[in-house]
Amino acid sequence: MTHHSTAGRVKVAGLQPAQVLAGLVGLVFLALGVLGFVRTGFGDFAGDQHATLLGFALNPLHNVVHLVFGVLGLVMASTSGLARLYGWLLFLGYGLVALWGLALAGVFATNPVSGLGNPLALNTNDNWLHLGLAAVGLLIAVLPARRKLVTEPVVEQPVAERPIDERPVADQRASIRDPQAQMDPTTQEMPTQRSGVHPNDRIESMDPTVQPRPVQPVDPAVEQHRARRGH
Repeated sequence: MTHHSTAGRVKVAGLQPAQVLAGLVGLVFLALGVLGFVRTGFGDFAGDQHATLLGFALNPLHNVVHLVFGVLGLVMASTSGLARLYGWLLFLGYGLVALWGLALAGVFATNPVSGLGNPLALNTNDNWLHLGLAAVGLLIAVLPARRKLVTEPVVEQPVAERPIDERPVADQRASIRDPQAQMDPTTQEMPTQRSGVHPNDRIESMDPTVQPRPVQPVDPAVEQHRARRGH
């Protein structure tokens, strides 16, 4: 017989907060990229003197970076795992850009990227924005997932059952009293027929060379005489 039971396990349920946040950040990046190209155009691609948008300096290369992160955010928001990966990419990428901007602003004693110039046209406002974006990326990466308890049926191994004896009750009782009756008729041995002579009986054979002693006839007169003497 097969037994069915239920077992519960916890699994990720539905749309996750990390996916929602990654998708929203992606939309914001796409909007910034499109509006940035409206302000800067496509000339002087990596120049450091361009127009600003809401106080943040921009150039075409900077706009391309915004568009790339926007597309990644929308694509990787499709699953919980990809959304968390997008959070780590956002954290590492904009964390490095924020450090680059701080070095250009003279926050550090030495500027390790002085030879690279300022291809993204970064200013002080950009540095604060990029620090905030790195923090949002870290939040997406470590945001707890919503989970639920899912109950699933578990099929256990079938248990072997003893065969049901369909013989009549009288035959079953007879089998219990006589164990030989439960034997397979194909393997049962026929009972040994007993002969008239017991195996332990001693059978003496007569020697043909020995002649039997002749029997003498009895005289009736002699028998009467013996009878009188006996009395």
